[in-house]
Amino acid sequence: MSGRGDALAAKALAIHEVLIELYGDREWYPRLDPVGELVSTILSQNTNDVNRDRAYDQLRVRFPTWEAVRDADPTELKGVIRPAGLANSKGPAIQQALRQISDEHGEIDLGFLAEMPLEQARSWLTNLNGVGPKTAAIVLLFSFNRPAFPVDTHIHRLSRRLGLIGPKVSREKAHDILEAALPPETYYAFHLNLITHGRRVCHARQPRCEDCPLLTLCEHGQEVMR
Repeated sequence: MSGRGDALAAKALAIHEVLIELYGDREWYPRLDPVGELVSTILSQNTNDVNRDRAYDQLRVRFPTWEAVRDADPTELKGVIRPAGLANSKGPAIQQALRQISDEHGEIDLGFLAEMPLEQARSWLTNLNGVGPKTAAIVLLFSFNRPAFPVDTHIHRLSRRLGLIGPKVSREKAHDILEAALPPETYYAFHLNLITHGRRVCHARQPRCEDCPLLTLCEHGQEVMR
């Protein structure tokens, strides 16, 4: 690893250790079945957790199996998931993804991803309609505890402020940079704790830099507090 890479890795690990002190370590557990994680993450795009969960819960009540979702009337499906927004694109994306899974594997199940080489699994997921690097990483990390680091809006914002990525680095590129900087065993806790920190302290519009335990490690905070 280059000198710059060594410094970045040391900084990322230091941030991780502070976050562990603040919010605790996180023991991995699967939140949803892998297909549910995939569908929930598609629903989460460009909305908040409350709207995502409302749409997901309505979906599961109205359609008790993934086959029922796949085969649902598209207009009815869009109505059910409307709380998540962008139903006209999310509904078709969900149904197309479910069709592709069942067409290729004979059933709607993603268990095969557990044994597939990591980069092959990531590529398989991103070939699904509506699935980008973030969604693929979420499914791999949260459903299978595989070493993929998801970068959502919160992670992207805080990583820029902290100086873990450059100001012009895209979310897509940030996945590669952060995965290289962090030890794989920290991905789960770092992801959850950084999101928690963004919600409690490092707010999008008015970050509480003066109260932030990461201030000495944060480029943005040090600029603000000068």
